[in-house]
Amino acid sequence: MDSLFGLVGDGYTIVAADAAAPRSILVFKQDEDKIIPLDSTQESTSTIMMGCAGPQGDRTQFCEYIQKNIILSNLRTGLKMSTHAAAYFTRRELATALRSRGSYQVNLLLAGCDQDGPSLYHMDYFATLQKTNFGVHGYGSNFTLSIFDKEWKEGMSLAEGMEIIRKCIVELKMRFLIHQPKFIVKVVDKTGIHTHIMTTEGVTTTEAPSTNAEEDDNATQVIDSK
Repeated sequence: MDSLFGLVGDGYTIVAADAAAPRSILVFKQDEDKIIPLDSTQESTSTIMMGCAGPQGDRTQFCEYIQKNIILSNLRTGLKMSTHAAAYFTRRELATALRSRGSYQVNLLLAGCDQDGPSLYHMDYFATLQKTNFGVHGYGSNFTLSIFDKEWKEGMSLAEGMEIIRKCIVELKMRFLIHQPKFIVKVVDKTGIHTHIMTTEGVTTTEAPSTNAEEDDNATQVIDSK
């Protein structure tokens, strides 16, 4: 029941994902980050990110696998992987897994901003890949694709892009059966990744949500203190 959508603007790419962590009829929390940096573990130094929709186990395992291998490739070669190369590397790994017993049920939006400018790649769990100006995954696409079709235009400013994202969130709140009160919205440009928390009222904060790594570090500190 994940909602994932993104668009390309003038010098930036936006990816937004709901912050819910559901399973069956339960929602465990509302601060799940489904968008990760790919070419670095730090968002401030990363120019490629990937939003992922799917079961939490597949999502976490596949995203971390791709992230670590791209970072390893950059270290081995001394060259930073482009967004285009990262997209096709991810597609190859997903296609290879699809033809084995360990396929991943994940749908992806891979975004980046490099010397070729901003770009967005749409990929589903069958490993079909398409470069696009905007993309949506999940049941929310029934309500949001029409907004992108109507509102998107080439060379949009960041404010115009964020307004389209807000309209999509408002539409989901009004029409969609599943309650998704909070979205994590990330903007990538040549300076790095910038995180925002957005509701139907607009951007509420620019603070990054807590990650599993931060929670593990905090837990380790508590154990050490004991």
